[in-house]
Amino acid sequence: MKRYSGIIAEVYLVLIREERILLLRRYQTGYEDGNYSLVAGHVEAEETCKEAMIREAEEEAGIEIDYENLEVVHVMHRKIEKKKRIAFFLQPKKWQNEPENREPDKCDDLSWYPLAQLPKNIIPYIREALKNIKEGIRYSEY
Repeated sequence: MKRYSGIIAEVYLVLIREERILLLRRYQTGYEDGNYSLVAGHVEAEETCKEAMIREAEEEAGIEIDYENLEVVHVMHRKIEKKKRIAFFLQPKKWQNEPENREPDKCDDLSWYPLAQLPKNIIPYIREALKNIKEGIRYSEY
């Protein structure tokens, strides 16, 4: 999988319904296992960010989203060890299908959580991004 300019591009789904957000708990992935994150994935070389988010939402949670219904609500530039990443947080105006865990080998919980009471074991940069989104901050570095 080719990535742009040595920077890994990632997409994260900010799915909110009735003051609750959809979170998943990572399981047997080798990265942040046991901690909560968002439906997410890497942008493949031939994809736009929105195309990658549509693909990941369907693959991981069975959610169908139309391209025109996705909005970038936050961008985070972050560095993990020696790898640089650019994370695009996208929020759909609407979607189809009730979310379901389509990757039980990588996720052992996919549930709605109150925005005001996120789990303690949420990945720190995800917590920071959600705080920034709530505050209307469109760009951050972590």
